[in-house]
Amino acid sequence: MWFDAPETFFALPLGDTHQERMDRAQIFVRDLFAEGDEQIWEPAIPYYEALAEYLTDNGLSYSAVGLFSTDQGGVAQCAFTVAALETDQDDPETAARGILAALSTDPFNDVRWMDLPCGPAVSSVLVREVGLAPEITASGEDEKLVSGQIQVHIPFPTGPYTAVFTLNTTSVDYWGEFCDLMSAILKTVSFTEPDDREDLTLPAQRQGGPASERAATEPAGP
Repeated sequence: MWFDAPETFFALPLGDTHQERMDRAQIFVRDLFAEGDEQIWEPAIPYYEALAEYLTDNGLSYSAVGLFSTDQGGVAQCAFTVAALETDQDDPETAARGILAALSTDPFNDVRWMDLPCGPAVSSVLVREVGLAPEITASGEDEKLVSGQIQVHIPFPTGPYTAVFTLNTTSVDYWGEFCDLMSAILKTVSFTEPDDREDLTLPAQRQGGPASERAATEPAGP
């Protein structure tokens, strides 16, 4: 499966071995904190290596941090992941209808059927509000943290797997922009290998830094 990722996505250094993740984490932190120095980079490298190990062990094929400049001079951010999960259905439409029925049982989910260029899919949108105690807020007063999640399930037409695309953000002032971003990514999902083979890299082979224009992922092994 292939999809396009924005250049402002910083793909986390997923890898099969500790040394692979450490090597990629070194590049990742230098790209992410481009204006930093060794005092910032060195303690960050083992943190992101450990995070990459955790994500890989939990079946993620791709994970990135998205950073976007705002008109007010700030930064809006999101976390974006892709996982390929094994299912018991070979037919994409049958699988999608089962996912739709299962997710619709949660009254807090906004669940919808989608017809993407690559086939049927199901989206689930959830907005949460969490109360923060005064002792953990900068203002010293009660505050509320609002976060939003967009999750889309896309059954593989080539086998009993489902791709799960998830975007999480607390930058809810830009919720509309993140919805548009997710929609744009989903329209590029393909289960047919593109002709520009030299531009393809598996997530486990990515070297950190801004995501290239084309990313690829495979179902996790047993």
